[in-house]
Amino acid sequence: MSEITSRKNIKYLKHKYKQKKDSIRHRLMDFRKIDIDDEKRILSEMIFCISAANSGAKNAFEAQTRIEQDKKLWNADQKYVAGVLLKSKVRFHNNKARYIINARKHLFFDKNLQIYFNQTKDEIELRDVLAKNVLGLGMKESSHFLRNIGRYDKVAILDRHILKNLKKYDVIEDIPKTLTHKKYKQIENKMNEFSNKIKIPMSYLDLLFWSEQTGHIFK
Repeated sequence: MSEITSRKNIKYLKHKYKQKKDSIRHRLMDFRKIDIDDEKRILSEMIFCISAANSGAKNAFEAQTRIEQDKKLWNADQKYVAGVLLKSKVRFHNNKARYIINARKHLFFDKNLQIYFNQTKDEIELRDVLAKNVLGLGMKESSHFLRNIGRYDKVAILDRHILKNLKKYDVIEDIPKTLTHKKYKQIENKMNEFSNKIKIPMSYLDLLFWSEQTGHIFK
């Protein structure tokens, strides 16, 4: 990309940020309001984030809503969750149902989420602990989960929408076929540097990129 084209793209991005800044701020404030002791809400967001991987937010939200409406957050078994995910057109529904049930046990029934939060307040460290210890919550899903419960200043959600935009703005040369732990952190650091350079906070940049790709600000 030429320097002139790059400047034009950055100018356009800042223009869109100015248009959407207030809407993004209100959405982020909604996340920030979540109480860490509100286990029902946090479990629900965990279900959403595991479901959303490779399936899309709309389908994941439908599954999340179904489980909440059925009052099955705490007592659903794997078969029920798999059925809901299938109806909601969430990909890999059997594996994700297993991840959800295991994550619920590890984080909530065994109280490990509170232990992790007590051990560190640093979002990066917390994300890495979740990605390491909770099957189904990799780097991206753990980052997404933390953002959706109000811990979002340092972590990047490197989904296909974000990666596509990072390439568009020359933050990365190519979209990697796979994201290892090391590669994820490298790109996250580059996104953070880009964010500082253009003076758009990384949490805002994430939702700005996402809204540019999908047409709306969601989660």
